[in-house]
Amino acid sequence: MATNQEEVPLTVLMVPLAAQGHLNQLLHLSRLMAARDIPVHYVAGEAHIRQARTRLHGWDPSSIHFHHLPTPPFTNPPPNPNSPTKFPAHLIPSLVSSMHLRQPVFELAQRLAPTTRRLAVLYDSSLPYVVQDVPTLPNAAAYCFHSIAAFSVYSFHWEYTGKTTKLKNEASFIEQVPSVDGCFPPEFVEVMQFQHNLPKISSGDIYNTSRVIEAAYLDLLANEKSTGTGNIWAVGPFNPVSVSETESKQFEEREACLKWLDTQSLNSVILVSFGSTCSLSDDQISEIAEGLEKSGQRFIWVIRDADRGNIFQGDVRRAPLPEMYEERVRERGLILRDWAPQLEILGHRATGGFMTHCGWNSCIESISMGVPVAAWPMHSDQPRNAVLMTKVLGIGVEAAEWAHRDRVVPAAAVESAVRRLMASEEGVEIRKRAEELGDAVRKSMLQGGVSVKEMDSFIAHITKSD
Repeated sequence: MATNQEEVPLTVLMVPLAAQGHLNQLLHLSRLMAARDIPVHYVAGEAHIRQARTRLHGWDPSSIHFHHLPTPPFTNPPPNPNSPTKFPAHLIPSLVSSMHLRQPVFELAQRLAPTTRRLAVLYDSSLPYVVQDVPTLPNAAAYCFHSIAAFSVYSFHWEYTGKTTKLKNEASFIEQVPSVDGCFPPEFVEVMQFQHNLPKISSGDIYNTSRVIEAAYLDLLANEKSTGTGNIWAVGPFNPVSVSETESKQFEEREACLKWLDTQSLNSVILVSFGSTCSLSDDQISEIAEGLEKSGQRFIWVIRDADRGNIFQGDVRRAPLPEMYEERVRERGLILRDWAPQLEILGHRATGGFMTHCGWNSCIESISMGVPVAAWPMHSDQPRNAVLMTKVLGIGVEAAEWAHRDRVVPAAAVESAVRRLMASEEGVEIRKRAEELGDAVRKSMLQGGVSVKEMDSFIAHITKSD
């Protein structure tokens, strides 16, 4: 790799939010940029870099330069499975701690700037405070990464600005999103409001999506400069988009769940997983267990508690299952208690559905692999992502109503959603649409595809000299 200023036209510095779905997305974007022989530097606290690397699946990150930057110690309370809201408020102390990255990030940027003609700092939309000094460097610029769908970003903007824009055609789906009420707790809103009021520093926005998926909403964001800039690039999906791309050492070792999938028939298994920030109550887990059992469908169920601020410290709750449950479902169900290779599972020919919380990372992975969803939103942008997946794209069914989020979803509703997706004519049509969209998205990542052209445009923009 080139090391002097004449040979390095561009260097990229990634500044992710210290939460799994954010760490993972910017690490996957690092892969795409490093594949173009661009030096990529990735920063976070030591525990969060270890977390990102440990859980990475699909490729070898050895081409990325990782920097463990100091943050003050923080104490996160354990996840509360009985909380009236599923937002991971227990992670807010680690988010506040990450604000202290401002000085070390700028010091690193100062060291990198003389080694390259242009330095592009890509920062999470939740962290403008940390990178606010970057534009003072004469050859550096900051670009905002949005970890959620363009549909969701625009829907928040539309709501916050009084719903004054007249929406037409496909954009009218925005009118169907639920209110922001209940999506975020007040303490998180306070942190975000503080950052929103900072001077605008972004020279453009980058999204983990494709114009194949969200062209109408990307155009609305650009035309209205909803985030303060009209420079928008949709270069995703960031993650590998085919199983053939995931033949890393980890994949070659073949996780036990993938070996189990090898023995199942085409599109016969539903993956059930609610991400890294949700803890379900014992009562809810019992209802899911009964619903999956009564559905008669094959499944992989990932039962994990929400991440702590440091996933390598503290005891992890092991939620109980009904007595003899694993024995009863052994022939058609697999229970996973640890981190699962979600991308590989979704990319397996036997996986035909995904019951998900609709975090954007999970949505974009399921779209990439052409797998339809049973949508069960828990917090944040997830209720809006669920509208995008089920109503706009038509590649899913509703598993749980956001309006009744304070209630335990009964086994009958779980059973119904699984059967609709996996064992009905409606499910066949939904899967067909998901497969067609997945095929179009994968083509967008090939040479000459729309997402590749967007990446070409983005790199040309950030490489140019002022």
